[in-house]
Amino acid sequence: MIRYFILFFIVASIHTIAQEKRQDTVQLTADTTLKEVTVFSTKVQWKDAAAAVAVLSKKDLVQQLPNSFLPAVNTIPGIKMEERSPESYRIAIRGSSLRSPFGVRNVKVYWNDIFLSDAGGNTYINLIDLNELSSIEILKGPSASMYGAGTGGVLLLHSNLEHNSIHKNSVDINVLGGSFGLFNESVQAKIEQKHVSSSFIQVHQQSNGYRRQAASKKDIFQWQSNYQLAKHTIDLLLFSTNVFYQTPGGLTQSQMMQDPQQARLKAGNIPSAIQQNASVYNKTIFAGLSDVYALNKSLSFATTVMLNHTSFTNPSIFNFENRDETNTGTRIQLTYQHKLNTLSFHWNTGIEWLYNHSRIDDYGNKAGQKDTLQFKDDVYANQWFIFSQAHIQWANLRIEAGVSSNNQLYRYQRISNPLLNTATVNNANILTPRISFLYQLNNHISLYAVAAKGFSPPSLAEIHPSDGIFHSELQPEMGWNVEAGVKGDVCNDKLTIDIAAYNFQLSNAIVRRNNSIGAEYFVNAGNISEKGVEVFLKWQIIKSNRNKFVHSLQIQNSFSYQPYLFNNYIQGANNYSNNVVTGVATYINVTALNTVFANNLYCNIMLNINSKTPLNDANSEYANAYHLLQIKLGKTMAINHTVFQIFAGADNVLNELYSLGNDINAAGNRYYNPAASRNFYAGLSCKL
Repeated sequence: MIRYFILFFIVASIHTIAQEKRQDTVQLTADTTLKEVTVFSTKVQWKDAAAAVAVLSKKDLVQQLPNSFLPAVNTIPGIKMEERSPESYRIAIRGSSLRSPFGVRNVKVYWNDIFLSDAGGNTYINLIDLNELSSIEILKGPSASMYGAGTGGVLLLHSNLEHNSIHKNSVDINVLGGSFGLFNESVQAKIEQKHVSSSFIQVHQQSNGYRRQAASKKDIFQWQSNYQLAKHTIDLLLFSTNVFYQTPGGLTQSQMMQDPQQARLKAGNIPSAIQQNASVYNKTIFAGLSDVYALNKSLSFATTVMLNHTSFTNPSIFNFENRDETNTGTRIQLTYQHKLNTLSFHWNTGIEWLYNHSRIDDYGNKAGQKDTLQFKDDVYANQWFIFSQAHIQWANLRIEAGVSSNNQLYRYQRISNPLLNTATVNNANILTPRISFLYQLNNHISLYAVAAKGFSPPSLAEIHPSDGIFHSELQPEMGWNVEAGVKGDVCNDKLTIDIAAYNFQLSNAIVRRNNSIGAEYFVNAGNISEKGVEVFLKWQIIKSNRNKFVHSLQIQNSFSYQPYLFNNYIQGANNYSNNVVTGVATYINVTALNTVFANNLYCNIMLNINSKTPLNDANSEYANAYHLLQIKLGKTMAINHTVFQIFAGADNVLNELYSLGNDINAAGNRYYNPAASRNFYAGLSCKL
């Protein structure tokens, strides 16, 4: 991919020779620290949020790979996002990937206050493209008092639209190419008016993948509008996404060392991934509406509704699954706020309800084609909770207290066998309180402490896994998290610090297992002790000095220490108590150096270090530690009224052999999904 770098430097050199006098007016995206966040429906300064919250701005999101927010998310301590194969993602917040061999579970996801997560506990995060987002807020740890089921945390995605008193139109065009057939293009058209703003985005991405049987393709069409009326603020979100990706499957360590690009091989009577055309087809249509009605200065009423449909097809090694999903939901919230001298009061109360109907048809897989019918199932999931939370600010002290009552109902029937009775699983009226305190030492530093209970019922993919059995015996996870931290900006706001220590005691932890033929199922694994420390530091060494060759220089470092242990975990004759929790690296350290030079040249470097990771509950095999180095070079320029950015980069510069997304407790020791070797990309973006 040397040609991408040659192209980059040729264009940059031509522009440097012929650049305009107004070149010095071109500015790169603003500082990465967003000072104001919205957590638990309250807008506060980041350092004054009585919670473990991290924020990624648009600049943070695109500092490395411009077509994936995975590297940016992994700069946050306590967060690990993985890609087992192109478009197959999973996210773990302060925890293991025990429950997520694929997909996003045990994490609630909202987009502009509209829920992406369904009643079955699943979120298709690959329906979203980075070009659609303006920022991400991440709440770490149980947040059930406001957001319901989930012990991991919450992702709040934002794609904010700006308003302009003068009618303004703009078009953003992005093109990217790279190794292994990577190609991404997107076009975004915006209309900004005083009371109405709209955006239309078209995205296409495709890749051949590093491994065999790892090609992918994605097409997105999205329309978003924001309406500012006299007393109403309305957000409308519509999108259609068509995703296809092949699944190469796991390898043993010896197979990975011999040829990391191969797909899963034939084993006895079990065919290979290529023979079975193992892949996923996801077609989703989504519509969401959010309306905030301000009755007066103190009282507001917010309503959110969502409706979407997913057609999901998955020919796998063992079966051929067709799944038809219909999701809907609503959230109603009343907010009251009042301020009297140094005392301010903020209260939220409401209800959220999600509904999912999944029709699951399972067939044999004969060389990638449907074969004999195995079963037809109907599963209905209802998830709802009532919440109430109060925030009190008095002088330098902030107190938050809330509670929710959570309910999860599954109703199951095997319609291909009417003799079977309908099964029902009901977890009702689970109370999840939360209380937190924050004290502002001064205008720059705050101390906080949190105690919160988390509740996470089994997701649909866990209660109805690939073994084809409805596991009504599976119990929800629960536990208390206690943590304390310090955060703020010091040294004239040049140094940002965010340090937290937590102790989460989780009972009935849900763990993935495999049967004799490799089909997965899940069991409750007793208790897990999750104690950890997270440290985030960001130092603005040089801040906006355009009189020197180096205009700005920033270094940041995130460190996660996660010595998680199983407690009282016995499976048959095996006692795994006091073993290290499967899939969790004891420590992760990510260092990023971001530099802007004269002539609006910039260089971003990131090094991600992961310690070795246990791959099974017995701790008999570990994935090796790895060092992932990424580099991106770019230049921003202006020609007339058009701003261009040309960039090129390299991923896995050290050419390490590692697995980004291990299959834990995998049958036949096929734990490894090798990530791409050293690879390159280059692209161009322009704003008209």
